[in-house]
Amino acid sequence: MNSYDVAVIGSGPGGYVAAIRCAQLGMKTAIIEKYATLGGTCLNVGCIPSKALLDSSHHYHDAVKHFEEHGIEIPGEIKVNLEKMISRKQGVVDQTTKGIQFLMDKNKIDVFEGVGSFTDATHIEIKKNDNTTAQIEAKHTIIATGSKPSSLPFITIDKERVITSTEALKLKEVPKHLVIIGGGVIGLELGQVYSRLGAEVSVVEFMDRIIPGMDGALSKELTKVLKKQGFKFYTSHKVKEVTREGDKVTVKADDKKGNEISFEGDYCLVSVGRRPYTDGLNAEAAGVKLTDRGQIEVNEHLQTNVANIYAIGDVVKGAMLAHKAEEEGTFVAETLAGQKPHINYNLIPGVVYTWPEVAAVGKTEEQLKEEGVKYKVGQFPMRALGRARASMDIDGFVKILADETTDEVLGIHMIGARTADLIAEAVTAMEFRASAEDISRMSHAHPTYAEAVKEAALAATDNRALHV
Repeated sequence: MNSYDVAVIGSGPGGYVAAIRCAQLGMKTAIIEKYATLGGTCLNVGCIPSKALLDSSHHYHDAVKHFEEHGIEIPGEIKVNLEKMISRKQGVVDQTTKGIQFLMDKNKIDVFEGVGSFTDATHIEIKKNDNTTAQIEAKHTIIATGSKPSSLPFITIDKERVITSTEALKLKEVPKHLVIIGGGVIGLELGQVYSRLGAEVSVVEFMDRIIPGMDGALSKELTKVLKKQGFKFYTSHKVKEVTREGDKVTVKADDKKGNEISFEGDYCLVSVGRRPYTDGLNAEAAGVKLTDRGQIEVNEHLQTNVANIYAIGDVVKGAMLAHKAEEEGTFVAETLAGQKPHINYNLIPGVVYTWPEVAAVGKTEEQLKEEGVKYKVGQFPMRALGRARASMDIDGFVKILADETTDEVLGIHMIGARTADLIAEAVTAMEFRASAEDISRMSHAHPTYAEAVKEAALAATDNRALHV
């Protein structure tokens, strides 16, 4: 039986990063993955493939809607080859997952393909896909088994017409009418892919606004922009029934007045969040406790109730984000090595990869009001930037919330071109506890989208934005 200092169960961003960091710190490390490719949900059926389709569909949308205005004339009809688009996406996934395999080899990490199940706190049985088994011993184990798409109790996901995000990434045709249940990140991103390609898109959301966990101003602006792009939104609607007859899917919901509304489409994307995944883990054999929500219970060190077993990522509490899992993977590896790492969960950014992109870090205005914190607001519109006008990406704004007394930045919320990249500046500033004035006095290259951050900081500092 092989013995290891650390065994990691699950090879998503949290798991593989944990394994690499453990190996870097001199620990003999194994990683266990049930699927044939490494990378977990994110690389195989999540972050990476969805971005590939968002980029491809964006190119098509620009060619159809904007090229002529740029002086680019393409004779004949511009057509979508969905099969080729999906194939390119798969090529991106394959290249990326092979890259993870390379990193495992480079760091001398043993990879086991199969389902990892505890037999006790220090032994793991690996049920391989050919029905054979192997056993390993691990001084420490990191559980990084991730999450799966959630559904609603009355919905039958048939993976053909009533689908999750996994199936939406490999459709054989562009839907005529895609009904999306859930107005969160995943539903909106995939909705925009197919909206650009010609689908009618209806979003049915239980809460009173889309992206309900983000600042209300972002939600309002994204709603406005996506409506211009053809989306239809039905907020404060409670879905109660989903049925399929042949190629037709019917979704029934009650609006906020209790009236029944019916939606008919050829596809229904169920996008109501994700649930922690522990199937086959046999956590009870190791004595590991789960919460009533199915998450692995951990303390502030991400340690379970069993001292040598840790858990990270989507399977524990907190935001289900790849970069949060990566930080936790590094945190546990360094903790095992006797170091004193830290994670500030308030500074884990959130991003929606629609166009315009939406990104945020820190407290929302709603949270500050609820907590009774006195704050000031600085906001700057993207349309006032020369760079935004040059690229015709004028939707959106940057909004900075700062403490009324100390001027410390408490939250930064942005929507516009490339905000997924711009948010890193906000995280850096807040990690060093910058004031709004600190940001306002940093030179920002001209012309860039990043100038909106400086201008919003100026607006938050005695309302002295220069270009508005």
